[in-house]
Amino acid sequence: MDAFSTVSLSRGNKSTYHRHQPEHTLLYQIVERYWPEFCGLIEAQGKSLPLFIQKEFEDYLRCGLLEHGFLRVRCDNCHDEKLVAFSCKRRGICPSCGARRMAESAALLVDGVLPERPIRQWVLTFPFQLRFLFASYPEIMSKVLGIVYRVLSTHLAHKGGFKACDVKSGAVTLIQRFGSALNLNIHYHMLFLDGVYVNHHDKVRFVRTKAPTISELTVLVHRISQRVGAFLERRGLLVRDMETSYLMFDEPSEEDELLQNVLGHSITYRVATGPQQGQKVLTLQTIAPQPVEEESSDRVAKVSGFSLHAGVMAESHERKKLEHLCRYITRPPIAEQRLSLTSTGNVRYALKTPFRDGTTHVIFNPLDFIGKLVALIPRPRVNLTRYHGVFAPNCAWRAGVSPSRRGKRQPDIKEPKLPTHQTMTWSRRLKRVFSIDINPCQSCAGHVRIIACIEEPEVIKKILNHLYSTGKLSQDRLQLLLPEDRGPPKSSLY
Repeated sequence: MDAFSTVSLSRGNKSTYHRHQPEHTLLYQIVERYWPEFCGLIEAQGKSLPLFIQKEFEDYLRCGLLEHGFLRVRCDNCHDEKLVAFSCKRRGICPSCGARRMAESAALLVDGVLPERPIRQWVLTFPFQLRFLFASYPEIMSKVLGIVYRVLSTHLAHKGGFKACDVKSGAVTLIQRFGSALNLNIHYHMLFLDGVYVNHHDKVRFVRTKAPTISELTVLVHRISQRVGAFLERRGLLVRDMETSYLMFDEPSEEDELLQNVLGHSITYRVATGPQQGQKVLTLQTIAPQPVEEESSDRVAKVSGFSLHAGVMAESHERKKLEHLCRYITRPPIAEQRLSLTSTGNVRYALKTPFRDGTTHVIFNPLDFIGKLVALIPRPRVNLTRYHGVFAPNCAWRAGVSPSRRGKRQPDIKEPKLPTHQTMTWSRRLKRVFSIDINPCQSCAGHVRIIACIEEPEVIKKILNHLYSTGKLSQDRLQLLLPEDRGPPKSSLY
């Protein structure tokens, strides 16, 4: 169904529901206008994009549009009716489905996975070369993640005064693929227990550890860089440059050349298509450059292009803060409110926070913007959420540690019992995120229920024509909904 919808405030500052209309958003209009042109440019070169990328864009252009099917939702008392369009349920460029997944994932982690223990976020970023390697070889990215988890969990065990084999820690990793400038930036957000579980005389207890110091972070990021480099060298994917501390890799040979080109230009902030191909992306600097200062207070360490940050945490009782943190790290890659057009028709995207050199916006020509979106689409069957340690599905302690109590039963582990998480429905997501209760009718507070699922084209056309005749849809909107060839609706922006 329609993942998320617009929200307005009526009398009493009460949130009300309005159907999401993606065809009116700037992102949709840009994709609708320039995606066919981008595909034509690719075909003119005698190349083609992978099918999963083509499917991503095609489904996005159908997402949330009534002419492709909807549910009829009606109040039993006043018979007030709403139409809820189907969503594409993709995890790439669709902001609406990304917001749905963000709310669902955050609720799952807080309600069903992460116990009422202190949780610290560890963020690890990689050099450009490794970002490209991970995008090309997702299985290598998984192996590297295992190395990173073992380094950090061993550090927590030793800091608590234990051997790594005698205790268990736990973490949930969200693999993000994007940076604030719509660049491809594969990095790890790891929600780690800020301590370890110890089994002492058949009694399991939680031992908290102190926050990492800057010197410890520097040692850890150096150890991670060395172990990751050694692993990739053994696999024959990296060759160490003896004159510098950077790692160079042999270019993969079994990947699509076109996609490789798009990924590489996205990682390095360069234009991937058109006459300016290979040049740096145009930026807009509206503030003065920031002076280079020591980052000792930020709990961040950098070595050879690797960066490890551990300055954000949530205490045991800060469940709201933890959920906000979970939403942040599971957010979709594109923030529509930061997207705009320049007077010359280029795409302008505002950075979340300015760069050190004062850059506040990046500017793309529309075709290169489509190329940036292509680079952000994950490959099929690559899981971007990973569970480690006591949160792993096969861990014997999981049932006793996680609030959901799912897994093998271990009665000796005592944790505060929280409500069991259930898969969130569309109405529950609206209520949790926007404080909108869609179940009672907004007109008479009667019970609202689904009465039909409409998928047949002829039935869809009859219903939408009826809504037009009763004045519930404008004539312009009807022309968008019912094109003769039933293709994507034509935008009026251009």
